Amino acid sequence: MQVTVTVNGKSSTRDVEPRLLLVDFLRDELGLTGTNVGCDTSQCGACTVHLDGQAIKSCTALAVQADGSEVTTIEGIATNGTLHPIQQAFWDNHGLQCGFCTSGMIMAAVKLAEQNGAISEEEIRHGLEGNICRCTGYQNIVKAVQAAAQAMQSESGDKQWQRA
Repeated sequence: MQVTVTVNGKSSTRDVEPRLLLVDFLRDELGLTGTNVGCDTSQCGACTVHLDGQAIKSCTALAVQADGSEVTTIEGIATNGTLHPIQQAFWDNHGLQCGFCTSGMIMAAVKLAEQNGAISEEEIRHGLEGNICRCTGYQNIVKAVQAAAQAMQSESGDKQWQRA
């Protein structure tokens, strides 16, 4: 089947098998390897991307389901070489260790922080329940999301961090 998907602002058309997962389409067809395959069962969240503005686990969606949609991956959230506030906060607050879960964690956290700038630790932990990190213990991830959410809220008039 032929699918056309706008990924990180660029339209791509490919012929794909109907059963091809979106995560495999992104990685194998488009070469966007920042989206990771962690568990193949939708438990870990390493494959989280934004599909039409919603955070989803791309191992649970077929590429054909994304036909005509907009997808944003970890490669697409920085603007003009400037890290997204969530990316910068993960760096500044040591919210990563091995990095395997980081792209999915960041993509989930972006949507979480966009919804609520004054987000509590409990809300962050609940909002990221579908993303597993086997290294960090989550404390620095929570600190990073809180810092970024506050920064995003204070910059909300500017909105440089949001993709056009």
